[in-house]
Amino acid sequence: MRRRDFIAFLGSAAASWPLPVRAQQSEHIRRVGVLIGLPEEDPEAGKYLRTFREALRALGWNDGQNVQIDIRAAAEVEGMQLHAAGLASLGPELIVTYTTPATNAVRHATRSIPILFVAVSDPIGPGFVESFSRPGGNITGFTNFEPTMGGKWLELIHDIAPSIKRVAMLFNPATANTGTSGGVYLPSMKAAALVLKIELTMSPVNDPADIDSAFAAMAERPDGGFIVMPNAFTAKHRERIVAQAARFRIPTVYPLLHFVAAGGLASYGIDYRDQFRLVASYADRILRGGKPADLPIQQPTKFELAINRKTATALGLDVPATLLARTDVLIE
Repeated sequence: MRRRDFIAFLGSAAASWPLPVRAQQSEHIRRVGVLIGLPEEDPEAGKYLRTFREALRALGWNDGQNVQIDIRAAAEVEGMQLHAAGLASLGPELIVTYTTPATNAVRHATRSIPILFVAVSDPIGPGFVESFSRPGGNITGFTNFEPTMGGKWLELIHDIAPSIKRVAMLFNPATANTGTSGGVYLPSMKAAALVLKIELTMSPVNDPADIDSAFAAMAERPDGGFIVMPNAFTAKHRERIVAQAARFRIPTVYPLLHFVAAGGLASYGIDYRDQFRLVASYADRILRGGKPADLPIQQPTKFELAINRKTATALGLDVPATLLARTDVLIE
């Protein structure tokens, strides 16, 4: 989808106004930038941004009337950096970011414009904020997963496929929250692996072909599985990852529901639309004079377990009744 189609899809009404009307309204319009760490054509991006606009509207901010929302999207770090600089040059009153690399790109583009992030696992490690309760600068927002989530993903793959003895973390170093170290989830995954007697390895992938190679290598021995880490690269290539897991018949656990909707086995995570509703409330407070330094980092409180029973059957897995009882979304 081309950018003009993407923006049209999001309903940026101001772009279609006659020039004289826009000129009359310009002095009353507040400006908000948004940088999404996903491809422009990704349907999830459209869902998140539609939710954000609806939540702003409920708070009295109507796109094209009293606020203008400038939207940019890219899945590669270079594209995010380019868009971040462009958004900062527009002089918005705040910029909303989705994913760690998008937040980092905007942080390097401006140290004064307020930044509200969504989908950042570790805001302290990269230096975005000083602490959760007192961010201390121009950045605040909503985290997606706490570090202990890594252990929960490992427990999930053990519960749904108990014969698994080897599990690899699939992640992209360029977009992972702490690069080549594997992210903040690694310590909890190591602890869980020790208890469950599972051999844990890391499987960094730098381009789409690496995904194919990783699954082919895992399939050379039996009893292997993958846990896909949440980052921009894996989100962009989720259909390829799901296809390779099916091709090689490898049980794989994912961080988000849309992987399971695409045919993945199981996921445990959050609904980012909830976070975009919440970030709209912070945007409202900043537009009314609030400061990021005074808005504490918020952590998610609602998580959902999703299982694709059709995929489980194709893999020869019998999902335990106890696991089905805990499932929030069951895809038949």
